[in-house]
Amino acid sequence: MARRNLAHVKADTIDQAADVLRVPAAHYTDPARFQLEIERVWKRMPLVLALSAELDGAGAYKAIVAAGVPVLITRGSDGEVRAFVNSCAHRGAQIVTDESGRARRIVCPYHAWTYDENGALVGILSQSEFGEVDRSCHGLVRLPVAERAGLVWVVLDPRAPLDIDAFLCGYGELLAEFGFGHWHVVARRSVAGPNWKIAYDGYLDFYHLPILHKNTIGAALPNRALYDAYGPHQRVTFPNPALAALDEGPEAEIPTEDLIGGVWTIFPHVSIATFDAPARAVLVSQLFPGATSLESTTVQTFLLANEPSDEERVAAEKVFDLLGYVVREEDYATGLRQQRALLTGARSHVLFGRNEGGGQHFHRPLARMIDAP
Repeated sequence: MARRNLAHVKADTIDQAADVLRVPAAHYTDPARFQLEIERVWKRMPLVLALSAELDGAGAYKAIVAAGVPVLITRGSDGEVRAFVNSCAHRGAQIVTDESGRARRIVCPYHAWTYDENGALVGILSQSEFGEVDRSCHGLVRLPVAERAGLVWVVLDPRAPLDIDAFLCGYGELLAEFGFGHWHVVARRSVAGPNWKIAYDGYLDFYHLPILHKNTIGAALPNRALYDAYGPHQRVTFPNPALAALDEGPEAEIPTEDLIGGVWTIFPHVSIATFDAPARAVLVSQLFPGATSLESTTVQTFLLANEPSDEERVAAEKVFDLLGYVVREEDYATGLRQQRALLTGARSHVLFGRNEGGGQHFHRPLARMIDAP
């Protein structure tokens, strides 16, 4: 990929799609379309719901709500990751209300029904008074789960198959080069935003960087992009003259981190943006649809490759704060205004230019999935 990038630098070219793509404006706002997206994409596709670094040892757990489904993810004493619907077999209450923690047993806060790390029901409060219940039929509902490249994927439909290798199309081998399982979480926050596709379009778009972000992070950035696709997943970079070093020495001596910069997106909802300051870092953005077509939530996590010193942690938090401002006050504020304008119905379509191949490659497979039986 770096050699292809350098070839574009030397030729002063970029990747271009065959034509301009027209996407119906109603795809961003129509409630019926939104419900199809929930059922045919969000509840069928593997979603990145955790980082391996968040489940750092036996008993670690994470609770998250994705597309309206409460999910509990745990790491067992055998090192395996498991996922469940976060719902007690008694009355359906959420059994874990904290976002994260560590426990050998999970106890429902409503009536103290207790589950082990495999989701088996192992304790019923006052069972002699409650009555006979077959515990083997009343465990937590398991969800398909897979761990690759320091990331944890979950399918929200308990009956769905999960072939993570087929889904990743070779992309997981590239993501594994980061070694995310050993990175360190510095900070996290949630950001409210517009329709999830309006928000996600921005992560695939370098065209806007020196314009919308001219006063923050974009003044020195080009508006030109290169795209490498693996199935529906994409890595976005810009033509980088610094890659001329590829011609100056043995390829094996080039540090991997010099080759894997850019924005790595995982369909349908994750962006991993790389940074070099204050140390090697990534911003992982997990985008989730809201209750309606007009809202979304993005969970942003800032990670450093190495355990930070106190000074590096302070500096990293400042970078994280800046990026939060950029996303909240520039990207998503613009998206919310865009959404209001589209709701007027004044425009039938939005456009993705030949230089916006990332957006095209996102919307085309998305439309095919929604139209599929």
